[in-house]
Amino acid sequence: MAYLFVGIAGALGALTRYSVGLILYSHSIFPFATLIVNLVGCYLLPFLSSAVFHKSRLSPNVQTAITTGFLGSFTTFSAFSVETVKLLQQGEIIFAVLYVLISVVGGIVMGNLGWKHEVTR
Repeated sequence: MAYLFVGIAGALGALTRYSVGLILYSHSIFPFATLIVNLVGCYLLPFLSSAVFHKSRLSPNVQTAITTGFLGSFTTFSAFSVETVKLLQQGEIIFAVLYVLISVVGGIVMGNLGWKHEVTR
């Protein structure tokens, strides 16, 4: 049953990521949509794991579906990697470095905020 839940949630996460990409599409060379979904996912995973699931009565299958399925397909390391390589190939070194720094540092900061959200409650 867990496989089915993860699969359905994964499809929903991928569709949500695609929708965010359509909504945030711009002609900018900078990959804002991927950056935003990855930062949101970096916040949501520790927040849900520490603040919500710890106190909820959701089954482990549903929790896994949300974290591994939905958030796993909503966020995307592969798109981050490809977009960084494209920026480098296009000679956009500054944008590539900024993208990597914002993604990595921002991801850690957002994860920390998500984790601390539970502690402050």
